[in-house]
Parts: sequence; C-alpha cells; structure tokens
Amino acid sequence: MTPERPLVRSRRVAGLYAVTPDELDTNLLAQKVRWALAGGARIVQYRSKSADVALRSTQAATLLALCRRAGIPFIVNDDIDLALAIDADGAHLGRNDGDIRTVRATLGKDRVLGVSCYDQLELGVAAFNQGADYVAFGSAFPSSTKPRAARAPLRLYREAKARLKLPIVAIGGITPDNAALLIDAGADAVAVISALFEVPDIEAAAHRFSNLFPREGS
Repeated sequence: MTPERPLVRSRRVAGLYAVTPDELDTNLLAQKVRWALAGGARIVQYRSKSADVALRSTQAATLLALCRRAGIPFIVNDDIDLALAIDADGAHLGRNDGDIRTVRATLGKDRVLGVSCYDQLELGVAAFNQGADYVAFGSAFPSSTKPRAARAPLRLYREAKARLKLPIVAIGGITPDNAALLIDAGADAVAVISALFEVPDIEAAAHRFSNLFPREGS
C-alpha cells in the first residue's frame, strides 16, 4: 500500500500561542498580554465570550497595537468581521464559525487562518484542503476552560505531524509541566489560557513555556 502523500503549506506558527482570558478591564487585559509578550509569547489570539461588540472592538484594537510593536502576529477568535475591521493578522475558526473556503477567500491570502480540529485528524485534512494555514487539536489534557471537550491523544499529534505539513497547534489543559510531551509528539505551538494568564507571574510562566521550544536559528 502506497503511503499517503504529506500535505504541505508553509506558515510560521510556532512557540507559545497566548490565548487571552475573558477580562472586561481593557487596561488589565493589555497588561497581562504585555507580560506574556515579555516572556516570549510568539502569537496572540484575542478570545472573549463575555464582552459586547463595542468592548470587543476596543480590546482587539488595543491588543493589536501591542502585538504590532512586538512584531508578533495577532489573531481574532471566531469573529471574521472584527478581524477585518481592525486589520488583524488573521482569524481562528471553531466548529460553527463559518465555511473555511469562504472565510479563506474573505481574509485573503496574506492573513493567517487557523482552524480547530478537536480530536479528529480528518478535520485537519479537510481544513488543509480548504485553505487553513494551521490546525489546532485538543483538548490535549483536562481543561478548566472547556471541561467537556473531547480529548486529543498524543498519538493524534504524531499522526497530524506526519500527514499535514503545516503547523500543528495543541490546546487544552497545557501547563509548563506537560507541554514538552506535546512538543515531542509534534506540536509546533502550544495554545494556553489558564496556565499563562491565571497565575501570579505571567511573564515567568511565559518564559517557562517559551524555553521548552528550540531557540530560533539554533
């Protein structure tokens, strides 16, 4: 039996992927993101389930400015209109956030498109074929953010790495103590909320995650 040909698309998504917590205080949220960037976060995703439309726009624009100054990509979760309105670097889609091909065409080729694929490699293949730049699998471990989420076993990251030659992101219950297992299994990036933003020292936590990845140029 002939092995399946690996699918290849080149996009730079790697390292600590900081996903913002629900925080209605924009100044506090911005400070938390500053600390994460200072600790080595390589990509930031704005995710808010509680803010209204006006606040989401304000917060996203504020964080975009921080990421621009740091030279770090800024991604908007779930909201394509907001991503376009503030000229974000890309968007991330969940299961019910729109047709991937349509969103790809709307975003254009120069913005990053990420897609959640949960615990199913087949969704990752479909996302690639429809134009995704990276795919995310999880929950890697039990997650306080999504306690009922399906679990993605370590072997899924290995299979995805072998089949999909595009960045693989792990998400869900990831801490500095278990992230290495995912990196060793093939994850290019680890997406983190609680273990990054809900700790006393965000910058130190970011450093711990960042130090698990190879140094650029090494």
